[in-house]
Amino acid sequence: MSGDGVGRAIRDGESRMGKAVETLGTDLGAVRTGRASAGLVEKIHVDYYGSEMPLNQMANVSVPEARVLSIQPWDRGAIPAIEKAIQKSDLGLMPSSDGLVIRITLPQLTQDRRKELVKIVHRRLEEARVAIRNVRRDVLDHFKQLRKENLATDDDVRGGEGRLQKLTDRFVAEADKVGQRKEAEILEV
Repeated sequence: MSGDGVGRAIRDGESRMGKAVETLGTDLGAVRTGRASAGLVEKIHVDYYGSEMPLNQMANVSVPEARVLSIQPWDRGAIPAIEKAIQKSDLGLMPSSDGLVIRITLPQLTQDRRKELVKIVHRRLEEARVAIRNVRRDVLDHFKQLRKENLATDDDVRGGEGRLQKLTDRFVAEADKVGQRKEAEILEV
């Protein structure tokens, strides 16, 4: 019964590490590659009648061709606001509208821009690794607290530390795979 706190701490740590990898995937989805992806613009916030709304809550975003994004707002009156938000974003995209649908054609990436994007991927990947290691540190601190309060034995804590290290290694490897996939996508010509 004394190992319950250790097990709970590990489950909580596993959940938090999983969220770090999930966040990395979401962040990298917004990094532009030579191929169109709805994730590129879905998180752009649009000033719509005085409030900020994510684009994916205002419009249907689709990819009709490999390098074309199509944005169909539910309210046609939002088209100018959406175009303005896309232009203000740091994505360097130029939208064009026919009054019903906004289209964005992604230009080919230069080799220099690809290298910059890979650096961004590596920076975000390192941030995810740090987040995972921070979760490990928090759980280890929790183990020490459990031991101090006599809610876990030394054996429980030692076993928990081993399980926690395996979890940490697994999630760092998952984050590395996400980063490697994105890097390959960016470098693909």
